[in-house]
Amino acid sequence: MTSTLATFLSLAVDGIAYGMTLFLISVGLTITLGVMRVVNLTHSAFAMIGGYIALWFIQRAGVHFFLAVPLAVVATMAIGALLERTLYRWVYGTHGLGQLLMTIGLTFIITAIVKNLAGTQLQSLPLPPSLQGNFSVGPLTLSVYRAFLIGASAVVAFALWLGIERTAFGARLRAAVDNQRMARCVGINVPVVFSVTFAIGCGLAALGGALGSPMLPLEPYYGLKYLVIVLIVVAVGGLGSLRGSLYAALLLGLIDTLGRYYLPALGAFVIYLAVLAILLVRPRGLVAN
Repeated sequence: MTSTLATFLSLAVDGIAYGMTLFLISVGLTITLGVMRVVNLTHSAFAMIGGYIALWFIQRAGVHFFLAVPLAVVATMAIGALLERTLYRWVYGTHGLGQLLMTIGLTFIITAIVKNLAGTQLQSLPLPPSLQGNFSVGPLTLSVYRAFLIGASAVVAFALWLGIERTAFGARLRAAVDNQRMARCVGINVPVVFSVTFAIGCGLAALGGALGSPMLPLEPYYGLKYLVIVLIVVAVGGLGSLRGSLYAALLLGLIDTLGRYYLPALGAFVIYLAVLAILLVRPRGLVAN
C-alpha cells in the first residue's frame, strides 16, 4: 500500500468518525424538527450540557469514563424533559418564528450559565487507557478512539432505527405526529409521547457531545458554534429522516476532513460549497419524506 493511499484511508476514517459524531448530535434535532415539527435551536446546547456533565463526573466525582457518559446522558434527558414540560410546550402551537426566538434565547441563557460555571477554556473528556493509542490493520494505523466512536455511533443508529420503526412507541410517535386528534382518540397520551421523544433527542445530543469532545472540544459557545453544521446535516439529510441524517453526516464529515487536507486554501468553505451543490440537486434533502 502506497503512502498516498494510506494517508487517504486514514483521513477517510477520521472523516467517518467526525461524521458519526455529527450524526449523534444532529439526529435528535432530526427527530424534534423533522418529526415533532419543533424548531429547536437549543439542540446543540444540550450536547454541550451532556459533555460538561460527563466531564464533571470524571474530574470531580471520580467516575469512570464508561459510567460517566451514560450518567450524563440520563441527566441531560432529565433536563430536557423538564424544559420540554415547562418551556417548550408553550411554543408547540405557535409559528416557527416564535419557536426560533424562544429556543435561540434559551441557547444564550445556557451559554451564559456555562460560561460562569465552567469558564471559557476549551475542554474535553479524558479518555481511559483502553481508548488511547493506535492499532494496525495491515500497513494502516488507526486510532482506537475513532474506531470506538464509529462503532458506538453505528450501534446507536441501529437501535434508534429499531426503536422508531419496529416498536410500539415508535408507532405511537408517528401516529401522534400525523394526527394528534386521532391519536388521542385511540388512547395515545400525546404529551407523554412528545416529552419522551424530546428527552431522547436531548440524550442523543449529550452522547454526541460527550463522546465527540476530543474532536469537538467543549466550550461555553459550543451551542452556537456548532449549531450551523447541525442544521446543515438535518437539511441535507432531509427533515425527519434518520437514514438521511446518517448519510448526510457521513458525507459532510468526509468532505470536510478531506477538503481541509487536500484543499487547505479553501479550508472550511469546501463543506458549504458541497452543501450548496447537494441542495441544488436535492432541495428536499438526500432522503426526502
